Amino acid sequence: MSINVVQKIDDLVKVKNVLVSVSDKNGLDGLIPQLISLNPEVKIFSTGGTFSRIKEILGGDSGSYLTQVSEYTGQPETQGGLVKTLDFKIYLGLLTETYNDSHRDDLKRTNSVPIDMVIVNLYPFKETISKTDVTAEQARGNIDIGGPCMIRASAKNFIRVASVVDPLDYEMILSHMKANNGTTSLELRYSLAQKAFEHTAAYDRTIADFLGAKSYGEVESCYEST
Repeated sequence: MSINVVQKIDDLVKVKNVLVSVSDKNGLDGLIPQLISLNPEVKIFSTGGTFSRIKEILGGDSGSYLTQVSEYTGQPETQGGLVKTLDFKIYLGLLTETYNDSHRDDLKRTNSVPIDMVIVNLYPFKETISKTDVTAEQARGNIDIGGPCMIRASAKNFIRVASVVDPLDYEMILSHMKANNGTTSLELRYSLAQKAFEHTAAYDRTIADFLGAKSYGEVESCYEST
């Protein structure tokens, strides 16, 4: 299978579909209403506690803008939130390339939408392992899988998708969009992609360092063997 080489893109991309799944919910109360103000037809997809927080922010208007990821994908979240966003429709929406007829056919075939912005930050692994006497099992449970996958997919597709990992960037992004009629530019998306890959690299490095410092005996002691 050959790799696509993209030559034609839109510099400015209207933000119509947004996926939000954050551990740090600071700033959502300012971000979400302004995204809606910039594009009253925007659709927001979310999960778990993030969905609940956005629903609270929007109040009675939430039904016009907000959809559970599980409702969109047709797959309920697994117990404990183990699997929420790892779904074909999500990644098709993230990775679809502009002007690719086959990708557009796939969107139509699966009743999917192209996702234009991903707002994700990760389970607080570093904070978890900083606690006294944290076990390998406690740390394992706080390794985020869906979050890094969404960040990497959206950052890879910076030709169309804005990957947002830092709440401190919300105001800058909103200012940019206000100045560009509710769109993101290639320059902004590329800058966000650089930051996104730095974010996931640091996250994986922290996990690798923690596991590398644990002996097998420390890991084995967490479990009862059958």
